[in-house]
Amino acid sequence: MILTFLDDLQDHRRAQGRRYELKFIILFTIMALLSNAKSYRQISSFITRHYKTLNKEFELEWKKCPAYTTVRNIIQGVDPKEIEACFRAYSQSLLNMDISDTEIAVAVDGKVLRGSYDHFEDKKAIQVLSFFEIGQGLILAHEKIDEKTNEIPVFQRLIKEIGLKNVVYTLDALHCQKKLLT
Repeated sequence: MILTFLDDLQDHRRAQGRRYELKFIILFTIMALLSNAKSYRQISSFITRHYKTLNKEFELEWKKCPAYTTVRNIIQGVDPKEIEACFRAYSQSLLNMDISDTEIAVAVDGKVLRGSYDHFEDKKAIQVLSFFEIGQGLILAHEKIDEKTNEIPVFQRLIKEIGLKNVVYTLDALHCQKKLLT
């Protein structure tokens, strides 16, 4: 289960200020986001609405549900690189790689996040490169592309970081360039 991978996250809070365990707040946030929550208030509302079920299933010892400000402070304190590493490890653990001779197909594509540009601050739209395993439908990795580069160097670095064997990568025409940035 994903909780075993969330255990690896470093908690930024002081020991005496940890009323709510980090792994459960992150897990419940994921569940709330999958239930269409779009704000910290909605995440907190989700936890409150499902408190009895969550308490029973996860054997929580919380005296009350966290306020939205508590949820916000906990989530904002998590290192994005750490949580991405947890999700990558979790995704790779889900890959059915029992047979070492079987090739895995991974689709790689970059997308621009809708509404991420800011004309007033003169900020360009955010681009994200995603690795998607086709057979089982798993997102293996995704990473923001710097404004001053393109997908190619990010793709090359992620191949090394993920470290999968027997993989067939499919990419779009951008990766057919003769002059690659390395």
